[in-house]
Amino acid sequence: MSSETSRVEAFSDGVFAIAITLLILDVHVPSASQGNLGAALIRQWPTYVAYLISFAFIGIMWVNHHRLFNHIRRSDNGLMFLNLLLLLGVSVVPFPTALLAAHYYSGGRTIAAAVFNGTYVVIAIFFNMLWLHVVRGGLLDASTQESAAATSRQYSIGPISYLICFGLTWISVPASLILNIALAVFFAIPPKLQDEKHAATMRSATK
Repeated sequence: MSSETSRVEAFSDGVFAIAITLLILDVHVPSASQGNLGAALIRQWPTYVAYLISFAFIGIMWVNHHRLFNHIRRSDNGLMFLNLLLLLGVSVVPFPTALLAAHYYSGGRTIAAAVFNGTYVVIAIFFNMLWLHVVRGGLLDASTQESAAATSRQYSIGPISYLICFGLTWISVPASLILNIALAVFFAIPPKLQDEKHAATMRSATK
């Protein structure tokens, strides 16, 4: 962590930690009035799934944020404000998670899923805004240019991919959530590793 970005990273880590901790507050202890405890716990399965998914998503965003700052050699005002925008998106995640869990079996399931998926569209845009500012503002560490290029390629598909996921909500809520999970897995993979796998595939195809 360089002295130029240390306070930005430390503050960001705190926001990520709080956001990921708040998720568990939506997992409630069933009351005695709900009848059999075992059945009441089972009925809450959408809450457990939503918690695990969002915990993983915030964790993956934290990993990507860490990777991003590995490329940055200095900070400026634009970076600090754009980073705040990204953290705004991250801090909102507990709300759509709770909304989806609460309404998955109700008539509002589609709207709840749209809010959930739409949140990640916005976060993907914020990630790209921050990264583009870093690249165009000359904030990159020269020693990481190659891996930074791989990051640019990976991030470039984020907004449109999550927008497709958002649109799929109106066709099939389960399919949209599965795609959202698949995108999270994609962004969990280091960009450079993806490039190496793609290059190996291309070499095999040309033989």
